[in-house]
Amino acid sequence: MSNIRPRKKKMKSQRWSQQVTQTSHALDLEEGVFTLEDPRQIARSLKKSADSSPRRKADPFRSAMSMLTFYINRAGTQISAEQLYRLEKAKDELRALYGKPRKGLEG
Repeated sequence: MSNIRPRKKKMKSQRWSQQVTQTSHALDLEEGVFTLEDPRQIARSLKKSADSSPRRKADPFRSAMSMLTFYINRAGTQISAEQLYRLEKAKDELRALYGKPRKGLEG
């Protein structure tokens, strides 16, 4: 008897990351949050969603940062350098909103 399980069928019309983004119960995000022009607006929106969500598993900061990182990683080469820069700046803004030290800085 083999211990190998058959693979699940792949979704035909959606990638798994798209499905996660659309159906995730981790945070209820504002529509278009990742396409906003201002990194501070992106961070504020993520903070609002994370702070108000009763379904998140981690603390609000980690939930918001995880969602932002997930989006960046899934966008891959489809994201423009300009938008990637904005989203990376949004990470710094999110850290500031939660009183966390910026990446690479002590204290």
